[in-house]
Amino acid sequence: MSTPENHARVPRAAVVVNPSKVDLAALRAAVATEQAAAGWADTVWFETDAADDGAAAAAAAHGSDADVVLVVGGDGTLRVAAEVLHGTGTPLALLPTGTGNLYARNLGLPLNDVTRSVRAAFHGHDRPVDVAFAALTTPTGETTEHAFLVMAGIGLDARMAADTNARLKKRFGWLAYSDPIARSVVGNRQVDLRYRLDDGQEHGMRAHTVIVGNCGTLTAGVLLLPAAQPDDGLLDAVAFRPSGAFGWTKVGYGLTFNRFFHRTGFGRLLARFLPRSRTLGYTTARTLDLALDAAEQIQLDGDPFGTVVAARLRVEHDGLVLRVA
Repeated sequence: MSTPENHARVPRAAVVVNPSKVDLAALRAAVATEQAAAGWADTVWFETDAADDGAAAAAAAHGSDADVVLVVGGDGTLRVAAEVLHGTGTPLALLPTGTGNLYARNLGLPLNDVTRSVRAAFHGHDRPVDVAFAALTTPTGETTEHAFLVMAGIGLDARMAADTNARLKKRFGWLAYSDPIARSVVGNRQVDLRYRLDDGQEHGMRAHTVIVGNCGTLTAGVLLLPAAQPDDGLLDAVAFRPSGAFGWTKVGYGLTFNRFFHRTGFGRLLARFLPRSRTLGYTTARTLDLALDAAEQIQLDGDPFGTVVAARLRVEHDGLVLRVA
């Protein structure tokens, strides 16, 4: 009596792609080449839609039982895919496209390089990284939770994300933020809030901007959160508390020299003898609770998420698996 032959399962990749952000023909050719070299089954494709933030495409990719999901897009597409794939164990590979790509820059991943990114998806190794979550409470009392990988911000940071003209941002990148920054500096509008780190006591604070991050570097190499690492199980936070125009000079000085003071041996030695700045206040925690005296705008990875009266930010250590070269 014959028995059916036991065939090993052939791996398969899935691609989540924003078709407006990439040369689709070149991408399909690169995937076909690496798929054949690896001996994998035909890749399945899921395009994001203008009416959807990419969640449906990411969920469909995960439902296809793929062995790796290649996400092609900017920080927003990546954020949504990470929200779907976190905790599943399915590796996420990234082909960053667009102008920002802060997460890819922080991890040193190749930018807009179809060949290298696709090759990493099929032949790379897996790296666990953290995923941060923000439970946001609106003025009406509704609470929803969303993932983020780079930074969440309240104050000037969030107003920049909400108020900057989208076409200017696409054309000029971070230069498009010059107008809202200038208006905010002149007005010096501040936010009154209460905060709690982990299970500690609640404290009150007035700040111009509060940014909580899983990564530390902004565009152009500006080091905002010197101690932030994408896989240390901690969130890093900074509060901008400038007092007038001179206070903003101190903010600029602090950001300009952060890399020197925290990434060089002599800088770290020198920083031990310098007074700590009250203008830039830093802290770390696994969970950070914020309660606002008045509703304020909030952004996650550069996307505006409306106004909130409270936010609970937490980190899931090793919550996502990245496939990297």
